[in-house]
Amino acid sequence: MLRFMFVGDSQTIGSAGEHTWRHRFWCHLRSVCGDGQVAVVGPRETLYDKSADAATSLAYADPGFPRRHLAGWGEGWLHMAPVVADAVRACAPDVLLVNLGLIDLGFYTDAGQTAANMRRFVAEARTANPAVRLVLLPVIPNIRAESDLPFAAEVARFNTLLAKAVADLSEPRSPLLLATVPESYDIHRDTYDGTHPNASGEHKLAAAFADALHQAWGLGGPYRLPA
Repeated sequence: MLRFMFVGDSQTIGSAGEHTWRHRFWCHLRSVCGDGQVAVVGPRETLYDKSADAATSLAYADPGFPRRHLAGWGEGWLHMAPVVADAVRACAPDVLLVNLGLIDLGFYTDAGQTAANMRRFVAEARTANPAVRLVLLPVIPNIRAESDLPFAAEVARFNTLLAKAVADLSEPRSPLLLATVPESYDIHRDTYDGTHPNASGEHKLAAAFADALHQAWGLGGPYRLPA
């Protein structure tokens, strides 16, 4: 059995009433791999409740899937690097599916500092499991980058540094894989606020990870986006 752990910020944890891209990915993987072949692990399982301003909700649009994850609203590489080793040690994932960086660049660190925290995250994860595999998604399009040119430049710089780090840090026993931002991802059609995915955005984020796993490592199968 292959064990996956989702790691991310608000795009990954999702908020009350949503399916989340985690759910879309799970449904796809179960359909192509079969029951009992894959599992989802992680130390958390709640959604973010906007009315309470806290991750206290279990009101998933479809609660019938493994809800575990390591994601947090407002959390980035800066926050996950110190906790990932304990999560990997406790939950024993084989593969980490990571969507981080936007929060860091928006509120906490510049591109270079964010890349350094990404490298620390990988090192910490490997202290708990030297054979852990990681799939990492670059920072995807968002509304702030449309109007804030310095921020857009930092996003582009970080994505370049992320690609370099993936190449530098990947090793045979613990490979790193860079997923591809979906070409069709449109913040005006695939998000509800310019940043957080709606249903079509959830499918496209799930597809980015699923297609990377299939194309690079032969895991699962190609993701079929809804018509």
